[in-house]
Amino acid sequence: MTRTAPAPTAVENTDAFPINGTDYMEMLVGNARQSALFYQTAMGFQPLAYAGLSTGLRDRESYVLVQDKIRLVLTSPLVPGTDIGKLIDQHGDTVRTVALWVDDATAAYETAVARGATAHFAPMTESDEQGTTIRSAVKSYGDVVHVFVERSNYDGVFLPGFVAWEPSYRTEPVGLKFIDHMVANVAEGQMNRWVQWYADVLGFRQLVSFDDKDISTKFTALMSKVMSNGNGRIKFPINEPAPGLKKSQIEEYLEFHGGPGIQHIAVATDDIVQTVTALRARGIEFLRVPVTYYDDLLDRVGQIDEAIEPLRELGILVDRDDEGYLLQIFTRPIGSRPTVFYEIIQRKGATSFGKGNFKALFEAIEREQALRGTL
Repeated sequence: MTRTAPAPTAVENTDAFPINGTDYMEMLVGNARQSALFYQTAMGFQPLAYAGLSTGLRDRESYVLVQDKIRLVLTSPLVPGTDIGKLIDQHGDTVRTVALWVDDATAAYETAVARGATAHFAPMTESDEQGTTIRSAVKSYGDVVHVFVERSNYDGVFLPGFVAWEPSYRTEPVGLKFIDHMVANVAEGQMNRWVQWYADVLGFRQLVSFDDKDISTKFTALMSKVMSNGNGRIKFPINEPAPGLKKSQIEEYLEFHGGPGIQHIAVATDDIVQTVTALRARGIEFLRVPVTYYDDLLDRVGQIDEAIEPLRELGILVDRDDEGYLLQIFTRPIGSRPTVFYEIIQRKGATSFGKGNFKALFEAIEREQALRGTL
């Protein structure tokens, strides 16, 4: 049976640049077929759509996977000398596209360009027997692009040019629901430039900022500002390194990624203990903090619904803000380069980003850097 990705529920937009939510995320990878198997087996994604040689493409192929509201596109080149291949050579496996679901992709493009965005491609209409979509795109930091997707007149499996991908191999989902936020790493001195870009071009607002006093250890530090769109469904923290005694995780990322890009993707779950247990059983490795982190956990965050022992066993972190609390954990890098990784997050009222866990988390990252010889 053909599986289609559920569309987010539309809401009334009152902001100057209306965006309904994230439509899809595209990663450029060395081998899309093998990467798709990883995301199916290890992370519970379901096969959705395919485009490649059998659909008329000669230079690339893409596999589309879905889990609840998350649509993930994995794309690889099929021949030498492509732009996709050059980007993979520079960055390794990397997030190339963050597609934004809009009601009018032409208006979104024209507004963004008028506000100073650099065009990536002008509005283009794509059709098949299932209907019509309109897409357009602008460039952001590094080689990341934002594609505006208008799909109100399309009922196909994903986009025109894609066909249903229905392999016999399937795994059970692990409870991942939607993208909570996506974190960008940019060079020192560039954070405020891109904060201003998102404010001026896409009408985002700043939710919170962290300086090197908030995010620092004995050896390294960074600064971060979090930008969000009008309806609050899209959140982009933007990090830059701050001076420290040793090479920070941001500097390590920029070196091995070959420039700015998306460092990690935070995905939400309704039951983090169940989700992380399933991910660990499938081979996903997570960063660990010292077990002493849990000795005074309730003194720091107050009463929580979860038992402490499963959190300690799995290495799940907890933090509280004025609205409630959150639980979070971070994977190790998913590829050979110490670049892209995932965060699993469950919010119980909290709207923040785990400030109380920064020190323990970054010390865990530094231990990984030391093992890699890059600290």
